[in-house]
Amino acid sequence: MFVVQKKKPIIEGLERFRQQQNISFHVPGHKHGELSHLPQAFKDVMRYDVTELSGLDDLHYPEEMIGEAENLLAKTYGAMKSFFLVGGSTVGNLAMIYATCQAGDTIIVQRNAHKSIFHAIELVGAKPIFVTPQWDERTLTATYVTYRDLKEAVESYSKAKAVVLTYPTYYGMTSSDIHQQIAYCHEKGIPVLVDEAHGAHFQACTLFQPSALSFGADIVVQSAHKTLPAMTMASFMHVNSQLIDADRIHYYLRMLQSSSPSYLLLASLDDARHYVQTYMESDGAYIIEKKNQWVEALRTIGSLEVIEVDDPLKLLLRVKGYSGFQLQQVLEAQHVYGELADTNQVLLMLPLLKQGHTYPFAEIRIRIKEAITILVDTAKTASNVAPRTAYQFAPITEPMYTFNEIASLNKEWLPYMRTIGRIAASMIIPYPPGIPLLVPGEKITVAKLSQLEELLAVGATFQGHHRLTEKMIQVIK
Repeated sequence: MFVVQKKKPIIEGLERFRQQQNISFHVPGHKHGELSHLPQAFKDVMRYDVTELSGLDDLHYPEEMIGEAENLLAKTYGAMKSFFLVGGSTVGNLAMIYATCQAGDTIIVQRNAHKSIFHAIELVGAKPIFVTPQWDERTLTATYVTYRDLKEAVESYSKAKAVVLTYPTYYGMTSSDIHQQIAYCHEKGIPVLVDEAHGAHFQACTLFQPSALSFGADIVVQSAHKTLPAMTMASFMHVNSQLIDADRIHYYLRMLQSSSPSYLLLASLDDARHYVQTYMESDGAYIIEKKNQWVEALRTIGSLEVIEVDDPLKLLLRVKGYSGFQLQQVLEAQHVYGELADTNQVLLMLPLLKQGHTYPFAEIRIRIKEAITILVDTAKTASNVAPRTAYQFAPITEPMYTFNEIASLNKEWLPYMRTIGRIAASMIIPYPPGIPLLVPGEKITVAKLSQLEELLAVGATFQGHHRLTEKMIQVIK
């Protein structure tokens, strides 16, 4: 078993190939970096940027080193079948919905899902039913759906083909109901698909929150690049289900992923899997101790409020009277870059350290203290900081129109304050975190417009089809 744990099949295979000093008459055109004018550090990496050559296997039909590495991934996470993804968790979310739904099918979705879930539903032509998550007053975020609300949704839409949950949330909050929710859905024969993008490290040790895989989720998608040492876009997908055929998932992954996958991403996935497999309980205790010491030190900084969440690798910072965007600006001036800012706070993501790893926590604390001093001394308080109360949304909502129906309807642009009661025609997405505020087909409410106005007032960034610089949004005519 110890020998298996030490293996990195893809990395070992690529290193063997590089040492052969092969001559390239194949793609990619940079020819092992020889034709590149990038800095030398980039060119060194390009020596491993190869293609599906003899001995290097094929991601779409893995039988050699990639197949071996994916088998090790499945063993590490306790899944029936696992896949390496080179298109981020987005491609995993697309594949799992394509594999479970067809046009016209009903799918029950946690409303604070990532935009890729909504895009998948639109592409498939499924009919979403949204379940509203609970608001958490301590973290000032939307968190998870309750067992009661999910059970009501399943009872009301018993022909649903799948349930989609987000666990943990972007802000690191988990649900104590998820085990019961999955068990209930399985009683009804409905598979549970979990976007676990921010939870790839949960499997590393028992001191962290458990993965949704351990609760019986049918499909779990994880962004290895978010909390593990993998390159951006590198993700995992796990299938552990009697309700969903893993071959069907593989079929859609072959369609949706590039036919020329990056071997650099595959190597980083192999390394990230090895990192989790060799992570010890003592490593988890080490990072938690380091984090606790740092939090204690941060709390000595005047005006700074530090909020801990369920995930030990996440931390929220606030300064009363100032928006998260203001705090983000002064932190970045001190070269401290957080994961995201919202109207109230900045989200930090800590490194998944092992024993012996160091991180400049003491220096970072000094920079944070300097940033907050500058903020309090020079910046005006933000009168438009969002109120620290929940917005009241119905627990279960059904859009008035499907995405496909909206495509054929006439639309118009209106000042957003004149759209109360109208039906949204396009998606508006505060980014990050990438959770849509308005979804096509939903009725526009006072609560949603109030939230939009407050986000605009504090300088939030939006994706989607909109004209918010003109204070206009698109609705069904």
